[in-house]
Amino acid sequence: MPGTNSGVARNALVVIAAILGAYALFWMRQILTPLALAVFLLAMVDGLARLLAQKAPFVPDALALPIALFGSIVVAGLVVYAVAANAAGFAQELLNETARLNQIIARVAAIFGVKVPPTVAQLVNQLNPVRYMGDVARAMQSFASGAIYVLVYLGFLIASRQGFQKKANALFPSRSDRDGAADVFYRIRDSIQRYLWIQTVTGLLIAGLSAGVMYAVGLSNALFWAFLILVLSFVPVIGGAIGSTLPPLFALVQFPDATRAIILFLGLQAIGFVVGNVIQPRMQRDSLNIDPVMVLLSLALWGALWGLPGMFLSTPLTVTVITILAQFNGSRWIAILLSGDGAPEGGPAPKPAARPALAPPAPA
Repeated sequence: MPGTNSGVARNALVVIAAILGAYALFWMRQILTPLALAVFLLAMVDGLARLLAQKAPFVPDALALPIALFGSIVVAGLVVYAVAANAAGFAQELLNETARLNQIIARVAAIFGVKVPPTVAQLVNQLNPVRYMGDVARAMQSFASGAIYVLVYLGFLIASRQGFQKKANALFPSRSDRDGAADVFYRIRDSIQRYLWIQTVTGLLIAGLSAGVMYAVGLSNALFWAFLILVLSFVPVIGGAIGSTLPPLFALVQFPDATRAIILFLGLQAIGFVVGNVIQPRMQRDSLNIDPVMVLLSLALWGALWGLPGMFLSTPLTVTVITILAQFNGSRWIAILLSGDGAPEGGPAPKPAARPALAPPAPA
């Protein structure tokens, strides 16, 4: 009984600590969100630098990280430019299809029994977009300030990399403890970089196949839609759903009938289903050791705590939590439940104990 009471008390303390930790994460989300994004970007840049050092040994080690950082900034700038340039042209093209939009609204209104359907101009006037300009401006200002905070954090993290080794030596004087802490750190870093690799590969696969389907049906701006699908693929579950729904909706505007829009919808849904439910979960289970159900639950949890950045970082944050929880006896059972194979520390999963054979009946 004393051992049972001790185990129950320990598990209760773990649950209470988890609840208090979640509240602290929510309360400090304005501070922790840009820091977490900066750490994520640092892991990405560090992975690119190590890949560059492996594939291009002629590049000096001192230049690998600056080259990777510069390349990441250039790619991010090209992404923003591509989205902004294509979005402006796409919006203008959508405005040119006002007559087609009015026809679609009339058909939808007839289905619901509306005798006098509204026009696009009437809907715009009712919505009164001018009153939302302040909210849009504040949202853009918040996004810009958040991006600046992330870049500032990233710069300071890169500048402080030189002192990591000295801090580790001071925190863990024992070599065995230091090696154990380094092993945990490298597992977290490698998990984040494997996650980036998986999301990039599956995102390129979905975007490439989707572009083929969109070109086959003749959808305009197919390259823009494929690029948007690639960007949205980094948001688990929700990003894929949005990316596979928007192109068919705008196909209804472009084409005179709904046949090609239906074909496009079915094709994109099939691609998303196969990649998102067959290929990607298997890659995540084999490389990240996380239960596929936990991917969905972590998306909801981190989204509730940190909003869109939490959704974006949900999987790497959950993998980090699993790795840390596995280091303590009191919380290792949580890590086992969250892991994909029951071995959160990377070794083989423990086998269940063999059931003892029944003893033969005693002779009369």
